[in-house]
Amino acid sequence: MTYALIAPPAAMPVTLAQAKAHLRVTSDTEDDAISALVIAATQYLERDTGQALIDQTWRAYFDCPPDDCVLQLLRAPVRRIVAVTVYDGAGNPAVLDGSDYFVNLVTRPARLRLADGITASMRANGIEVDFEAGYGATGVDVPDMLKRAVLVLVAHWYEFRGVYDAADQPVSVPALYGRLTRHFRFLSV
Repeated sequence: MTYALIAPPAAMPVTLAQAKAHLRVTSDTEDDAISALVIAATQYLERDTGQALIDQTWRAYFDCPPDDCVLQLLRAPVRRIVAVTVYDGAGNPAVLDGSDYFVNLVTRPARLRLADGITASMRANGIEVDFEAGYGATGVDVPDMLKRAVLVLVAHWYEFRGVYDAADQPVSVPALYGRLTRHFRFLSV
């Protein structure tokens, strides 16, 4: 499966003011650098954990339904399904009605089960699932542990910004980051 970001988040989970307070920076001279670190830390955390911190829309591409017809959506938390499209062998799309699939947004990862008889005969990317994921529209809705993990990364990378070239980042990730994010990761068997 492949994922594509369709609509990015409109905000960051941590504001510039929060990051500056965490770093104990009072001047405005490094605002651009700190803002860039917040963006990089947020992107790192989201890729590393599969979490979507601020509301965003994703498209998941599946080649074909598995034997049990259950598709796992590996972004969390999934808030709602926007559309499910199935392609036939000629590449013609058919947008499924809500009665053609069942969704369990409580499980991690969220699961979408296609109704019996729904098939995708296109060989590659025969099923597209558009969905919204995120904790809310602003950082207020993001769990504090995840915001703290972003701030830990920002502080660590800010401290070592002169030692390593920007192209070498992230050079390291502090152990506290792993402890803060471990409960938000997808478990693999």
